[in-house]
Amino acid sequence: MRDAFAKTIHEIAQHDARVVLLSGDIGNRMFDAFKSEFPDRFYNCGVAEANMVTLSAGLASCGLLPVCYTIAPFITYRCMEQIRVDLCYQNLPVVLVGTGAGLSYANLGVTHHSLEDVGMLSTLPNMRIVAPCDRKELTTLLKHIYKTPQPTYLRIGKKGEPDLIEQQAVELGEPTVFSSGTDIALFGTGTIMAEVLLAGKQLQQAGRSVEIANIHTLKPLNQTYLQNLMHRCQRIIVVEEHGKTGGLCSAIADVFARSELKGSAPSFKFLSVENAFSFKFTGDQETLRKFHKIDASAIYNAAIET
Repeated sequence: MRDAFAKTIHEIAQHDARVVLLSGDIGNRMFDAFKSEFPDRFYNCGVAEANMVTLSAGLASCGLLPVCYTIAPFITYRCMEQIRVDLCYQNLPVVLVGTGAGLSYANLGVTHHSLEDVGMLSTLPNMRIVAPCDRKELTTLLKHIYKTPQPTYLRIGKKGEPDLIEQQAVELGEPTVFSSGTDIALFGTGTIMAEVLLAGKQLQQAGRSVEIANIHTLKPLNQTYLQNLMHRCQRIIVVEEHGKTGGLCSAIADVFARSELKGSAPSFKFLSVENAFSFKFTGDQETLRKFHKIDASAIYNAAIET
């Protein structure tokens, strides 16, 4: 996904001279094409992420469209005050790109996990949060983001993610629906959709009518779609590579709590990472997904439970 981001932001910059790219001392070779064509529009800010966010705010206040790129926990946890005061308070059009979100950097330990980032940033006024599931969705959504600039957190994977989007329509603010159904709804966000889709196909092969959707725009959430689905689906499974607090599961639970459903309400199952640091068990991303029960097998079992 990070290579797709580098290619797409380069293309956007070719058509809009206001686009500038700031990096937190990573991705240097990845941005070689951008730097070669636009040497005066690339800033390597070093290991000073909070300063990078403040610099981006200054650039945005001068009429530019900055994008800040670095590893997800470093663009969020280290910079919360700067994001809140410098970007959101002034409603400046800066895109924060957190690469390696969730458990992408699983074997580097807790310092490189980002399992609270959505929960933190979703509390901030004016902040938009987007989590594409693959490089194709990333490319489309990034172009849409620049058509309606505002403070935005783009939560992406690292590398090697499978291509999931085929002919599905991708539009900012609208869930990407992979299949429609009335029995079970499977919701995910971001790269965990690979596991969600695998579980969904297994359920369909077992004869279940399954709605599968990537809720890539986490804030603002498309409440109309969710409320309509709650009226026609019997069971809803929500999956995310994020902690239990403040992410997609919390957002959907809030929508349900505020809904006025007539007749029987659907049952809900929320699959996310426990609110605890993963330092007692290490491994790669696939291993940790299985450990935290957010892999395809756990999703399938949650869907068939009575």
